[in-house]
Amino acid sequence: MCFISILKTLNGVESHRIRFVFTPKHCSWLNQIEIWFSGLSRRVLNRGNFRSVDELKAKIPESIAFGNLSAKPMKWKYDGIRKNHPNNTKAI
Repeated sequence: MCFISILKTLNGVESHRIRFVFTPKHCSWLNQIEIWFSGLSRRVLNRGNFRSVDELKAKIPESIAFGNLSAKPMKWKYDGIRKNHPNNTKAI
């Protein structure tokens, strides 16, 4: 059985908890989300001392609001052209 047919089978079963989603290799938004969660983890989770789950749940939105005070828009640089790639057919 090939890998693709296994994925189709698993995705077709509604009771299955795992869902496979393919993302492009140059999925820059995914990289930004990973960086954001890493920062949240460093600022809140690793340095925090929480007495309860509710206290942790309250601290996460506070940290997000604080981060939004100094947030700046991301300047995207990837334009879909892989420079110096042998399959690149677009003029640079």
